[in-house]
Amino acid sequence: MTFEVIQWYAGHLLAQYYHGLELLAIVVAVLILISSLDDLFIDVWYWIREVYRFFTVKRVYTPLTAEQLKARAEQPIAIMVPAWLEYDVIAAMIENMVGVMDYRSYMVFVGTYQNDAQTINEVERMRRRYKQLRRVEVPHDGPTCKADCLNWVIQAIFKHERDHNIEFAGVVLHDSEDVLHPLELRFYNYLLPRKDMIQLPVASLERNWFELVAGTYMDEFAEWHGKDLVVRESLAGTVPSAGVGTCFSRRALLALAAETDNQPFNTESLTEDYDVGARLGKMGMQSIFARFPVQFSMRRKSWFGLGPEREFTLTMPLCVREFFPDTFRTAYRQRARWALGIGLQGWKQTGWTGGPANRYLLARDRKGIVTAFVGILAYVLIVQFLLFAVADQFGWMPELIASPLSKYEWLGTLLWFNAIALTLRVVQRVYFVTQLYGWEHGVLSVPRMIVGNFINFMAVSRAWKMFLTHLVTGKRLAWDKTMHDFPSEDGFTGERPRLGELLVTWQAIGQENLDQALQDAHARQAPLGRVLMAKGWLDDETLAEAIAFQADLERGALDLGQLRAHAHLLPLDTVIRHRVLPQGEDAAGRLVVLVASPLQDAELAQVAAELQRDVVQRIVREGEIAMGLRQLRGMSVVDAGAFAPHAAQADGTAPARGVPLLGDLLIERGHVLRETFDATLRDYSPHRDGRIGDYMVSRGVISPEALDDVIKEQHRLGGVLAAAA
Repeated sequence: MTFEVIQWYAGHLLAQYYHGLELLAIVVAVLILISSLDDLFIDVWYWIREVYRFFTVKRVYTPLTAEQLKARAEQPIAIMVPAWLEYDVIAAMIENMVGVMDYRSYMVFVGTYQNDAQTINEVERMRRRYKQLRRVEVPHDGPTCKADCLNWVIQAIFKHERDHNIEFAGVVLHDSEDVLHPLELRFYNYLLPRKDMIQLPVASLERNWFELVAGTYMDEFAEWHGKDLVVRESLAGTVPSAGVGTCFSRRALLALAAETDNQPFNTESLTEDYDVGARLGKMGMQSIFARFPVQFSMRRKSWFGLGPEREFTLTMPLCVREFFPDTFRTAYRQRARWALGIGLQGWKQTGWTGGPANRYLLARDRKGIVTAFVGILAYVLIVQFLLFAVADQFGWMPELIASPLSKYEWLGTLLWFNAIALTLRVVQRVYFVTQLYGWEHGVLSVPRMIVGNFINFMAVSRAWKMFLTHLVTGKRLAWDKTMHDFPSEDGFTGERPRLGELLVTWQAIGQENLDQALQDAHARQAPLGRVLMAKGWLDDETLAEAIAFQADLERGALDLGQLRAHAHLLPLDTVIRHRVLPQGEDAAGRLVVLVASPLQDAELAQVAAELQRDVVQRIVREGEIAMGLRQLRGMSVVDAGAFAPHAAQADGTAPARGVPLLGDLLIERGHVLRETFDATLRDYSPHRDGRIGDYMVSRGVISPEALDDVIKEQHRLGGVLAAAA
């Protein structure tokens, strides 16, 4: 076979391959045309609606104001947060929520799994701090699915209602990475019970310009929740739940529970939020995609992060904001769950129900399980056509036979229409992103559209794989965990709230109790926390949490073994004077000292100088300090002299274990203020001054009658403990 013959066959095969690419390109172009017509319909409906409302509704409608929201009496509202392996963000989310929420009558229910100890510990730590927080344990190992966790939380909410004889007007669904707006609950409260499901927009927190994967969430949610959901509500009168920022009325939850044997959320679906919105629509429940303008203070570097940072106020709809995944793998795995639940499970479980508008919207939701492949195929075709064009330009291509498709003029029209449609898509995306994030991100949204297409391709591929595996093997589809980020508090420069304000915010005390306690504390020159505890309005655990939060110090826990092992590091005088307990070393090699209240700088410096090493403070309950001092009392004869009552036992030993210390009793019974007692201890040395009671009487700090009073109380309590033993 000659070279010319081989060349002819190669050219013929290449021509056939090229014609095959053309045929495939036509199929792809037609599919893109169908999808583009769908998108164009949504665009036209949205903009005609906006123009119509501009000349009609918006000219006569008086906008709702924040003052109107605040004027409405508060109804009880529950917030449910499902948590599987959320130990890294759940505490920060709860702290942020309680700190910013401008609402009082609410409870937070966090669902955890029995085999997720880290998340349980974090939620329990927050529960001890915030009285409006409840932890709900799913009584089996996780992960199952989000719906399963939510169903157990719902049952706990219903039980809480029965136990406390209240009814929640609404139940709000949130995730552990959500950042809430202060007016959120007030807005729900304003619409309840008239609306059965209220969905707020969802937006991504702003990312750096170079975070292309995370930026795709900014772009897509800006357009979806700025346009698509508005059109969906207008067309069908219902909206799907976004899984966060959704408030269900009590009527809606009871109806959902009655329909499915007390399991409102569908455990067979990985997108229970989408499913529940569709079911409420079938029931005729009133749902709304609510948009209420609010202002956010923003700080942003201009010129793609290279210019100076500037502060400005952004007006945007009241929304739930969060950080979405920022790596390619985590992004496509998360979106695979969405594609699986909405496009495949939804098709299987919901079918094609409702009127023409609802059926159309179902088709629009499910087209992604096909168009994700079409988009990538279009990229592959474009690259190959470009390679053919380059080869032809350099004369590397053999002479190809005429394409049989070249005579069809409509192909050129089709390609031009798709090009125009693509331009409209780009313009729409840039517009909605610019509205929320500025022109720099608007420009960046164009290349991020390509990144998003590849993410969606991988997501849909994974969704098909999981779904087909489920059909073939029957393997249950479980919660595909996505690890989350939460905005850091680094750089916090504002003043932390005062103790009383903090306790009211945490709902640990009421405002009336705080006002009365402040008066008593001022009159007695006593610490506010002590007054609240003395009146029985506050427990020492909550007080310790509040002090730790206010001082930005870690909580600690008394370990008696560590105390005994390190008791020799500090002189007893120092331990008594400053009420500090040595407790071993931290990871950095610093000595940990336990305190009930932060030491002043001079006191901390003195402790550090005596130890000749760095010291770190951790906050514990006052009761733990007292327990530690009693432990040290039993270890030292000198200590026994220092802490023993005025009339010691014959053998010189200290009172029985469990009997309150002399100083604690003097303070509790009102014979001396804590500040006065602490100031006296600063000059006291048990070696030089003997028993503390005698020393305080000699200094005129307390009267002999006061000392006799507490000694009798120590004897009485010692007898009670001995009888109990």
